[in-house]
Amino acid sequence: MASLLNFLDDILWESILIYFLLGFGIYLTLRTRFIQFRRWREMFLCLRRNKSADARGVSSFQSLAVTLSGRIGVGSLTGVAMAITTGGPGAIFWMWIITLLGMPIALIENTLAQVFKTTDNKMQFRGGPSEYMSRGLGMRWMGVLFSVLMILIVGFVFNVLQAKAVTQAVAAAFNLTPWHISIALGILFALTLAGGLRTLVKVSVWLAPIMCLSYMLLAFWVMAVNVDRLPEVFLLIFKSAFGFQEFAAGALGYGVTIAMTQGIQQGLFSNEAGSGSTPHIAAMAASRHPANQGFTQMLGVLVDTFVVCSATAMIILSSGMLTAPTDKISGITLLTQAVSGSIGSFGPQLLAIFMLIFGFTTMMTNCMYAENNLLFLQRGKTGSLYLLRLAMLVMLLVGSFIGTPLLMQTASISLAVITMINLTALLLLSGLALKVVRDFERQRVMGREPVFNSGSFPELKGQLQDGIWK
Repeated sequence: MASLLNFLDDILWESILIYFLLGFGIYLTLRTRFIQFRRWREMFLCLRRNKSADARGVSSFQSLAVTLSGRIGVGSLTGVAMAITTGGPGAIFWMWIITLLGMPIALIENTLAQVFKTTDNKMQFRGGPSEYMSRGLGMRWMGVLFSVLMILIVGFVFNVLQAKAVTQAVAAAFNLTPWHISIALGILFALTLAGGLRTLVKVSVWLAPIMCLSYMLLAFWVMAVNVDRLPEVFLLIFKSAFGFQEFAAGALGYGVTIAMTQGIQQGLFSNEAGSGSTPHIAAMAASRHPANQGFTQMLGVLVDTFVVCSATAMIILSSGMLTAPTDKISGITLLTQAVSGSIGSFGPQLLAIFMLIFGFTTMMTNCMYAENNLLFLQRGKTGSLYLLRLAMLVMLLVGSFIGTPLLMQTASISLAVITMINLTALLLLSGLALKVVRDFERQRVMGREPVFNSGSFPELKGQLQDGIWK
């Protein structure tokens, strides 16, 4: 079984998805005329500009906070450490590259989510990739397949992976029993879920900025302690990215391939651009124009990778821990030793607290993703949401006994599959999405507040829910 999973993982990532992501990212970058650089100010202006009073949705800032809570999980810490130990420091360079190319992908997928959003039976905005697959492409079967996979993968596999990492980190740092940590985490999980959608949004709005700023302070402290090593760190990243470190050993091609694969995989795991997860939250926003959410979520991609993941990379590389035998330390152990070397014996406890907060907020956001897909399958009916929440809670508790390697392989393969399905839909709908983005830009050039008029898009006739863009 393990060899089969390894084979599938290698085929999906190294032979298919890596080229799909790079190719589609370059294509959209060219079609949008480098919009991630040309319109970078819009990412910030859209947060301020959206003042819609539509009670059916959340604000742009709230949607950004929720998606950041989902993006910034334990993968932003341990995932980066594993990418560095497996692919070398050069993996960080390729993580940056896929982020820049992923920004226009995030623009397109979140714009489409807004275009095709719907309401549930409580008159709250809902939506996501399944809706634009069903309504935009007329392929409900594709949307059903995507929704079923998202519920199983994000609602169960990814949440178990987060819970297991949190449990192990907290138990080791505070010398507690993992089973007790798992039960406490489950109780906290259940109490938050009981509050419903609005509670999840409120928790994310104040927790996401605090956890990002706190983690940045930790990173700045470690870098300040090791400031003399920073020039060497950046040089090492670029040299390793292009195989100069491996050239003398005759492993140039292999070294570059591994660095690219690990960097791109970590970038997608973390910033989620193209995977189809963040459009579920983008669809819930009350925006006057769909592209508003596209630009907002581009900012989320940028913050997650260039701020949080890069902070983790700088903590590890500036600490000098890679001079140690890295085949013996990796993941959370490597990051813990890097932090402890700069702040002292309190390092493991502090890192465990970050793991708890990052992991918990990600699990809550994953629940929202799973719920949106269940609503799609049940055509907006909310009656079964409580059963889904109960199932996710049980899986969270039971998942503590599942082996980590199996979880990691399953998560990696699953992410590749749902990303390929979503990218296929995005490619087919890219013409419409680009037309909507150009409409936004045209109104901005005219000095107007962009407002979406679905009547200006004849191809949308009969595809949108009645009254959704009133």
